[in-house]
Amino acid sequence: MRIGIVGAGRIGGMAARLFAAAGHEVALAHRGDPETLRAQVAALGPKARAATVDEAIDFGEVILLAIPWRSRGDLPAERLRGKLAIDAMNHYRPDFTFYDLGDSTSSEEVAKALPGARVVKAFNHLPAEEFARRGRPDDMLERRTAAFVAGDDQDAKRTVAGLLAQLGFAPVDTGTLREGGKLQQAGGPLSNQVLTGAEAEGILHGVRAGEGEEAPRP
Repeated sequence: MRIGIVGAGRIGGMAARLFAAAGHEVALAHRGDPETLRAQVAALGPKARAATVDEAIDFGEVILLAIPWRSRGDLPAERLRGKLAIDAMNHYRPDFTFYDLGDSTSSEEVAKALPGARVVKAFNHLPAEEFARRGRPDDMLERRTAAFVAGDDQDAKRTVAGLLAQLGFAPVDTGTLREGGKLQQAGGPLSNQVLTGAEAEGILHGVRAGEGEEAPRP
């Protein structure tokens, strides 16, 4: 699959490594000159290339967004129309406090900025270092680390879940961008939780049944 990644920091760089290692073609971009990414891309092997933001979006069948959440309005919305866009962002201010979302969720706000994009929330609930080391493609699904997926487009969610499974995670559907996004976004009950797929499904069942608001801390 062709995957465009917008944002070459910790999350974007981690995702580029994992996708390229799994055999996907990757175009990595940030808002600067692609030449500044040459060394980073060279380390990923022949499946990866440096690109401008527009080039990465045009290249990708799936686009992973890993820029600061506050910069979502700078994304080329028209180019992303109809694209499957993975929102790996969280609503942090520069000082790492949270923006006030009111009754909304961080991914709903991303979807508002990108009308027509098929937004799926994923790759956001663990630090990049945890994602980078926890994929276990050869392990049984129920023993793998859970990776959460939220969205309003069922086909798009299935595609992202398939990618996560290929990378060695247990994909767990948390629901819509509103319901699931609130659970897995930064500050939500599933944020920063290292859980197996089976544990995550049990916690989700409890939260939805009103048995509790938070997952147990490791």
